[in-house]
This record gives sequence, C-alpha cells and structure tokens, in this order.
Amino acid sequence: MREFLVEITTTVPEGTAPDEVDRRRAAEAVRARELAADGLLVRLWRPVGELRSIGVWRAADEDELHEKVLGTLPLRPWMSLTVTPLEPHPNDPGPSAPTV
Repeated sequence: MREFLVEITTTVPEGTAPDEVDRRRAAEAVRARELAADGLLVRLWRPVGELRSIGVWRAADEDELHEKVLGTLPLRPWMSLTVTPLEPHPNDPGPSAPTV
C-alpha cells in the first residue's frame, strides 16, 4: 500500500437543505471509521481556525485512492482535493525507520 497526503476542503453548495448536510456529515463519520478500521485512513487533522482537513490515506495507487477510497465518502461531491504521493524518508523516526 502507498501513502498519500490529502488536503480536503469541503464546500456545501448554496441552497442545500440543513438536513441533507447533517445526513451526509453523519454518514461521513461512519465511513471514515470504516476506512480507518480497514487501514486506509491513517491520520486526519484539521488546521486550527480553518475549514479543511489534512490526512494520511493509503491505497494501492492514486487511481484506487480516488475511486475506491475518497470516492466512497458521502461528502466527496462537495470536496476539492489536493493529493500528494508520499514515500519514506531515510531520516524518518517512525516505525519503518531502519535500525542501526
């Protein structure tokens, strides 16, 4: 699995009924938990004072990320995405870092 940094900005279309927004947000929370349980949503942050999120997501490739992962989010039609493929850095102190 590859990892991707994904920046998401969600803009609710004008005139959308509040109950539709609530329904989609509730479904989004359920789907995010499912994707996390499947190891596809690794981490998710919201920058302080901003209405966007930044997360680390996993998929076999970028096509799968868009189609089978992000494309399954109930809020996806309202999202704009910036996707950056990631690769391990040799100085990464994380669990995949080589031991000396």
